[in-house]
Amino acid sequence: MKVLIIDDEKLVRWFLERALKKWDYEVTSVSNGKEAVDALDKESFDLVFTDLKMPVANGSLVIEHLGQIADPPKIIVCSAYITSEMEEDYKNKGILSLKKPFKLDELERIIKKMALPA
Repeated sequence: MKVLIIDDEKLVRWFLERALKKWDYEVTSVSNGKEAVDALDKESFDLVFTDLKMPVANGSLVIEHLGQIADPPKIIVCSAYITSEMEEDYKNKGILSLKKPFKLDELERIIKKMALPA
């Protein structure tokens, strides 16, 4: 399983990379939406974790880009700025969300909720 992590915070990328690699996922990390779009144009991923507020290009742009892919990956939005309205909108689109800061067991629970293989 291939995972793309998109977050401008180096510590968040490290935390997610470490957890996902421990669970045997193949992980690629980028620090902004532009790098994410470039990565998505070059290879396919099964799961995308994206922050919302980032320099260069934000997570909403990435989600929009993913909507144009024929067989898009599952998406988890990880942000401190998620409102209950946003969470409901994402849920209706099949996107799950994690509010920062989150714990490892929350990450594990949401991945299991998506029924993704470990």
